[in-house]
Amino acid sequence: MSSNIRVQRICQLCNIEFTAKTTVTKYCGDSCAKKAYKKRKREENIKTSNQETEKTISIPFEILKNKEFLTIAEACTLLSVGRSTLWRKIKNEELKVLKVGRRVIIKRSDLDNFLKSN
Repeated sequence: MSSNIRVQRICQLCNIEFTAKTTVTKYCGDSCAKKAYKKRKREENIKTSNQETEKTISIPFEILKNKEFLTIAEACTLLSVGRSTLWRKIKNEELKVLKVGRRVIIKRSDLDNFLKSN
C-alpha cells in the first residue's frame, strides 16, 4: 500500500528543494538524514559533557564552603583570584593568616570578615 502524496519540501540540512512522498519527511535523502543524525548526536554528547564538567567544577566549591581552615590554593579557588593577589593582601596585613610549620593557613572566619570589610 503506497501513498500518492507528493509534497514539495526543502531539506533541513542542505536546503535543496525535493519532492517528498510523506508529510513528515525532513531530508532529501538518506545521506542528509544520516548527517543530521550524527550532528544531533554530537551536540547531545557535547551538552552532556559540559553538564558533567560543570558538576565536577562545582563540587570543590561545596566542599570548600564547609571547611574551617583553608590553604592558599583553596582560598584562591574559593575567591576566584590568583595566588599573587592573595599574597599581596596577606603582605599588606589586610588578611590574617596562621602559620603551622611552613604551611600558611587561612581561617574561614577571617576570610569572611575580609570579604565583608571590602
